[in-house]
Amino acid sequence: MKIYVCKNYEKMSALAANYVAAQVLMKPESVLGLATGSTPIGMYEGLVDKYQNEGISFKDVTTFNLDEYMNLPKENENSYYTFMHDNLFDKIDVKEENINIPDGNVEDFETYSKEFENKIKECGGIDIQVLGIGNNAHIGFNEPDDHFSNTTGVVKLTESTILANSRFFDSEEEVPKKAISMGIGTIVRTKKILLLASGKGKAEAIYKTVCGPVKPEVPASILQFHNDVVVIIDEEAASLLDESIYERV
Repeated sequence: MKIYVCKNYEKMSALAANYVAAQVLMKPESVLGLATGSTPIGMYEGLVDKYQNEGISFKDVTTFNLDEYMNLPKENENSYYTFMHDNLFDKIDVKEENINIPDGNVEDFETYSKEFENKIKECGGIDIQVLGIGNNAHIGFNEPDDHFSNTTGVVKLTESTILANSRFFDSEEEVPKKAISMGIGTIVRTKKILLLASGKGKAEAIYKTVCGPVKPEVPASILQFHNDVVVIIDEEAASLLDESIYERV
């Protein structure tokens, strides 16, 4: 696990964008795993800039998103479908047919989840998976539990996650209580992982992820077992880490 600490959010976002852009340059037909939330927005802005001003093309890229709320129309302003199109997809040359965002409105979630997993396998697996991290160390929408989930499926959101996400809605009551998410197993089967975190509110989660015991009560701790993880965080998110384990950039 490589840990890079940047001075601020802008610098960590730029570094993350460089990592993803390098992947696309090395392999134009890359399969990208993407995340939502406030943390990767700066990275997406950087990728849009590279497309518009540096000539990087995403026309051969395939994308898979981590998760989506259940029973929220994709046209809703708070759906992750809308988020991804507003922040990235509508601003680059990725093909709509190559975009894969979990559908939170299907009738048969079990069958759909298997099909989603199979599509990832048919594409040769995810080359680089971008992750944010929740205050409780969830990745995707995989909440603290007594076991690590293996594959894509329906998850029940914890009160802390609902509260954290309520800032995007008019009220806490409007936040969906369930989501469909890639499983922990799906995430760790990706070839490379890029974990991003910003702010003091993520410092404890980052510490437990990097330094604590691996246990399902800290979902992101499983990343310690992956052989290619890059953690890019700002100084506030790194505030509980010993300086000997990271590199300042």
